[in-house]
Amino acid sequence: MGPVHPGAGVTRRLPLLAVAAAVLTGCAVVPQEAPPPLSCDPTPAAAVVPDDGVYLGANLDWGNETLAEYAAAAGHAPAVAVSFTAFPLGPDDGRNLDGAVDQLVAQGGLLLLTLEPHDGLAAVTDDAATDLAARLDGYNRRGVPVVVRFAHEMNGSWYAWGQQPVGYVAAFRRVAAAVHAGAPGSATMWAPNYGGGYPFAGGRYEAAAGSGDAAVLDTDGDGAVTAADDPYAPYWPGDDAVDWVGMSLYHWGSAHPWGENEVPEPGKFVAQLTGEYVGLAGDDRGLPDFHGTYGVQHGKPVAVPETAALHAPGSGGADELAVKQTWWRQVHDPGLTQRLPRLAMVNWFEWDKDEPEIGGRVDWTAASGADTRAAYRADLPAWGRWADAVPSCD
Repeated sequence: MGPVHPGAGVTRRLPLLAVAAAVLTGCAVVPQEAPPPLSCDPTPAAAVVPDDGVYLGANLDWGNETLAEYAAAAGHAPAVAVSFTAFPLGPDDGRNLDGAVDQLVAQGGLLLLTLEPHDGLAAVTDDAATDLAARLDGYNRRGVPVVVRFAHEMNGSWYAWGQQPVGYVAAFRRVAAAVHAGAPGSATMWAPNYGGGYPFAGGRYEAAAGSGDAAVLDTDGDGAVTAADDPYAPYWPGDDAVDWVGMSLYHWGSAHPWGENEVPEPGKFVAQLTGEYVGLAGDDRGLPDFHGTYGVQHGKPVAVPETAALHAPGSGGADELAVKQTWWRQVHDPGLTQRLPRLAMVNWFEWDKDEPEIGGRVDWTAASGADTRAAYRADLPAWGRWADAVPSCD
């Protein structure tokens, strides 16, 4: 199985209301007064895409760190704050999202909202999509743009919505239609997993041989779903439904099984985004050029909604700073925007957590650790755009 993402199949915690967070996590969370209500005309979603540079953001461990605390550690208020939630939303999900938006109202920036339909794609109804759009419109009118990343990594075999191209496309289009009609200050994002290791055989939700889904995924028509098939195109919902494209892209190491701390090879980040990677992790030159196909040809802004480099404490190999700095220097290369002109968003995965893929703890963070924080801040690129660059209201 190829590299997936940190904690595949594990829901990340959402921002909790201050007192609830203190109870659930045992952390010292200082209650904050809710920001005063704000009503404005939302900036149209297309105008939220940066004119130049790239939004730099973070996937936060909201239960243990506030947006303000992360901004102080990173030296900048992030342009993007990522939250994950079950979909359709339950009462607790809605309250948690409200808490995230409260922090963004105070701090600035946009919300990248990842919707996870753990009950399957059939649960994504018109009513759920319409209710979501109404909620997002309220957030937009508080000055918080939202990008909805619906059912990410749908080409993987580890999620309840995975490897079901027909149902996935229909559900994505249902959500997109509701968001576009009811929340013009919000946008949609289509975001598969990096295709190295596709079709990720052995996962719980792998498309069954001989099924209708497997027939759609068999893009080369040889009667089987293999690494020779396109890992992205069967899941494409259409230009009218997609505003942003994105790809989860991590440095897990050099070869499966993962878990040893290994310095990334030169040029790996760009090579994987452009279908040019060949190296210690294999020969992926048969993959499509994601940036070129979906960014340039389809004319969409490109995001890397999740990225980081694996450091497993106590597992040997290279030291933490060598691993992480080598990766973020590729991600933040001064010439990156010339090489990837459609790139518009990159979000670091700022979590320290157990990972089932390696059977132990991985510290993915860049700004949280004292040993890495100063180096990370020193390497931030001039093309980075922060919360103050994100338009909130017309």
